[in-house]
Amino acid sequence: MLKKLENMSKVQLIYFFIIAFTALGLGLSNDVIANYFKDAYQITAYERGLIEFPRELPGVLVIFIVASLSIFSDVRIAMGAQLLSIIGIGALGFITPPFAIMLIFIFINSVGMHMFMPLQDSIGMSLIKNEGIGKKMGQYKGVSTVFTMLAGILVFIGFRIGFFSFKSNIKWIFIIAAGILVVVFILFFILEKQIGKSIKSNKKVNFVFRKEYRYYYTLVVMWGVQKQIMIVYGPWVLIDILNKRADTLAILTIIGSFVGVFFIPAVGRWVDRFGIKKLLYADALSFIVVYLVYGLLSAGFSTGTLDTIGIPLFLAYMIFIIDRMSTQMGMIRTIYLRSIAVKSSDITPTLSLGLSLDHIVSIICAYLGGVVWSLWGPQYIFFLASALSIVNLYVASKVREDKLTRCI
Repeated sequence: MLKKLENMSKVQLIYFFIIAFTALGLGLSNDVIANYFKDAYQITAYERGLIEFPRELPGVLVIFIVASLSIFSDVRIAMGAQLLSIIGIGALGFITPPFAIMLIFIFINSVGMHMFMPLQDSIGMSLIKNEGIGKKMGQYKGVSTVFTMLAGILVFIGFRIGFFSFKSNIKWIFIIAAGILVVVFILFFILEKQIGKSIKSNKKVNFVFRKEYRYYYTLVVMWGVQKQIMIVYGPWVLIDILNKRADTLAILTIIGSFVGVFFIPAVGRWVDRFGIKKLLYADALSFIVVYLVYGLLSAGFSTGTLDTIGIPLFLAYMIFIIDRMSTQMGMIRTIYLRSIAVKSSDITPTLSLGLSLDHIVSIICAYLGGVVWSLWGPQYIFFLASALSIVNLYVASKVREDKLTRCI
């Protein structure tokens, strides 16, 4: 490990720390936000879907926000994104405002998070040489996973000993998360001093709809459906139906992250070894199986035909963990885009537009998911996601392996 650190450039080392602390901050804020909604505001499944509008709207607007800041470097914009996240989550740490005011702070925090999403990948790739991009991106995700696991450990300990609570006046977990994001801001400042303002991608709102990118956009739209259904309503099965608290979800996060420490870097190596086409197939199949099984379990839990203890509960935990690993395979989409990019300047605006498309779908699915849950039951949300994931298989079949091999 020490030898690897010695061989790593200083700017890449700084960026690894940025990735690490960002994951830690998100693990103490965004990853526990569903429990915050339940404990502090006692919301229903339908209200849970409605909350996703202010949380996901910044993802739609991010392409315009980033474009309006085109005079600044990517690093400067990333610094601004951290400040917004700090304000949004920090405020919720000090007060428990009325529901409507809470949504405003959630929106501010979400704007910061979504501004950073496309920049995180574009900045990271700009620091990588052409050789072994899959391996390096896998390392980025691996570091992120390690610190997500660390966040899970802190969440578990904090809630178990009573230091963290969403029912108290002060939400220390959010205050600590805001403090960690301050560290990320400082690290970006240091990174800028090391590289100057050289990282400055094309941020014009040019809506890059090249035919070469049609399958990438299909993948991100499908991800919008899958993400919203599983990331929002997957935990809600555990929280609302099975009455599991933040410490239980933290344990599952720890286990998933521990496995991911080895799994995610391996995915990066597999991209380099087997190619993107085969990994896209694997990604699609994993989503189909995960959603189908989770739907069956949800049906059993909600109707009372399955026990909420023992093997059924263990299976629900296992599917939850596997899903968390599957969502980390999203880096395959980013590498796929880089491999087919007509111009390097297309990458950031295409990532931003993809993020916007993803979130438009997410907002629609969040609302419809709440309606489906309330009227017919949670299982139908997951069955729908499983069926729609067949589209991912179709895209994988259309990817040209020879084209990708030349571009990576």
